[in-house]
Amino acid sequence: MTAGGRSLRVRPGARGSAEADTADDLAEQSVTREEAFGPGSPVVVFDRVSLAFDEEEVLRDISFTLIKGHTKLILGASGAGKSTILKLILGLIKADRGVVWVNGERVDQLDEESLMAVRADLGMVFQEGALFDSLTVRENVGFRLYEQTDQPLDDIGRRVEGVLGFVGLSEYIDRMPSELSGGQRRRVAIARAMITKPKLLLYDEPTTGLDPITASTVDDEIVKLRDLESVTSIVVTHQLRDAFYIATHSAVPDDGRVRIVPATGEKAEQAEFIMLRDGLIVFEGTAAALRESADPYLRTFLS
Repeated sequence: MTAGGRSLRVRPGARGSAEADTADDLAEQSVTREEAFGPGSPVVVFDRVSLAFDEEEVLRDISFTLIKGHTKLILGASGAGKSTILKLILGLIKADRGVVWVNGERVDQLDEESLMAVRADLGMVFQEGALFDSLTVRENVGFRLYEQTDQPLDDIGRRVEGVLGFVGLSEYIDRMPSELSGGQRRRVAIARAMITKPKLLLYDEPTTGLDPITASTVDDEIVKLRDLESVTSIVVTHQLRDAFYIATHSAVPDDGRVRIVPATGEKAEQAEFIMLRDGLIVFEGTAAALRESADPYLRTFLS
């Protein structure tokens, strides 16, 4: 990654120390936390992360950087390690080796109390939405504020109404989840995830099980959050149509409305794909680069 115009590498274990482990470390000018996470710094950094469950290595030497306001779309077959990356970011599991930075914090070193502070600035959209069946849409969306803050109820109510308006579901505020369509439930889940104005949103298979037309309404919300609210995002999916749609479209305000339009070249470069295979990153780049790749595995996957 870069900071101040020079290439930087976060050395595992470095927390303010300028000491290097080897001559190679000295040559690469390993950096402190303050240098690595100054203004314009990454939101997420994985530095040579590996993880195994029993004898099975799920992730092997994974390294990538996610810049503020950008999107990473993580693809791969079942069992490739896609959702495991989200669990590492949330601190739900710890890597065997390597370093994980999230919003300037080394989550691989934090205790549970410290992790709660990091998670407060994250939003998570779970598979199938994971709404509380016994709560209304209002109560689902505002749940985190009702339960974890002492904000006045009127303020919470206005925030809930605002985020539901953003996803186009204001009129459903007093409905139960059972009264919503599949796409509406996913959009409510997105509203719930953005209720605290997080810097980073994590999406775990947000369109799985939805028909293409319904899925496109969910894709539009992901694009709107990125472009209108400057939300940084990681999208785990095996739905190629949705992944390419998110990567190649942008949201623009238009006389009080929002239009979803094809992304310009510069905007398209802010969405990058990561392809996982057997725990390894076998591709990282833009939608255009992925489409043009001649790699046999990628060609087979895309077909």
